[in-house]
Amino acid sequence: MMGYGIQLIVDVRRWPRSRIAGYDRDDLEYRLNSKGISYLWMGGELGGYRSGGYEKHVESICFKEAISKLIEIASSTRLCILCLESDPRRCHRRFIAEALIERGVEVIHIILKRKSLSEERVKYKDAKSLE
Repeated sequence: MMGYGIQLIVDVRRWPRSRIAGYDRDDLEYRLNSKGISYLWMGGELGGYRSGGYEKHVESICFKEAISKLIEIASSTRLCILCLESDPRRCHRRFIAEALIERGVEVIHIILKRKSLSEERVKYKDAKSLE
């Protein structure tokens, strides 16, 4: 995250727990803060696993307000949206990315430590390179 100038990690995991050591909410927040990166959990508003599906959630006031909040934060802070799934094509982050792009926000997917792709390239051009 340091190489990308990230100042804030926005965790959109519905349940911020992990079997991977250091990725539970409290551990992750502590580790990020020790490196000067802030942490914000928004899994309540933007987390996956929604009854009726995430597509339905995208239409909700809760989702739209959360997207507005992300945009407001991003206007003064370089942020990164975090979830468990690394491939944005297989994660509910794709819906968040689409909503941000519709509102004029540039979205870059950090795939690996030294690899990032624009949302357009993820969708159309470089999908194979994610594998």
